Amino acid sequence: MLLRKTGVKYLLAAAAAILVLAACATVPLTGRHQLALVPNDTILATSLTQYDDFLKKHKLSPNMAEAAMVKRVGTRIAGAVRNYLVKNGLADRANDFNWEFNLVEDNTANAWCMPGGKVVVYTGILPITKTETGLAVVMAHEIGHAVARHGNERMSQGLMAQLGGMALSTALDTKPETTRQLWTAAYGLSAQLGFLLPYSRVQESEADRLGLMFMAMAGYDPREAVAFWTRMEKNKSGKGSPEFFSTHPSDARRIRDIQKFIPQALPYFNGKKLLLTTP
Repeated sequence: MLLRKTGVKYLLAAAAAILVLAACATVPLTGRHQLALVPNDTILATSLTQYDDFLKKHKLSPNMAEAAMVKRVGTRIAGAVRNYLVKNGLADRANDFNWEFNLVEDNTANAWCMPGGKVVVYTGILPITKTETGLAVVMAHEIGHAVARHGNERMSQGLMAQLGGMALSTALDTKPETTRQLWTAAYGLSAQLGFLLPYSRVQESEADRLGLMFMAMAGYDPREAVAFWTRMEKNKSGKGSPEFFSTHPSDARRIRDIQKFIPQALPYFNGKKLLLTTP
């Protein structure tokens, strides 16, 4: 009996390993392999519903100049991202995005990008971004999360850990509450605070790296990222730490890492690099 149970465990472990290998995806630019168990169509449909619900409950900023700046920066970065993806044989990923950029009237220092390219910036972060390039740092970072499909990866990890890699369709039928909690952890916008739940440090660092390259492709100097994150760090240590830090931890290590990433981004800013290369 013991041998039989051991054999079953080995078979289950082998099946899980095969599932992981079969559901492995690669992040553009960084080349990192990630788990992707959730169909992207499902991700996009649910995210759009959450985004529409959010806009119904929040007021758009009446400041036309600031709203126009958000749309201008977002459009430039989105165009650069699409150009890069298409030129590097990733048109399918580029077609996932139907971009939209909104500035929401809210004093919290925050911003996020849903899968599918729905981007929201809060007015409270503008005093910290200060300039259009500072805003590009924030928006490119958030877009980096979406392009890297970090939310899908986070939910896939949850499916694997809590449900043994059960297919999403099966999980919805047999474990609806657990699946709903996993979805909330991956994508859910908090009704009270209105921000996406935290990414892992690996995902945050990857979004920093992608964001620098995306803003550079759009013609924004990636070297300005250091000044922005330094301002964010000062804000963190002062009164009323912005909600942005609930999802985006800023520290000296992060700034050092960004400084190391900048030389990788500068060739895109200088127009010398666009095709995919080995990281």
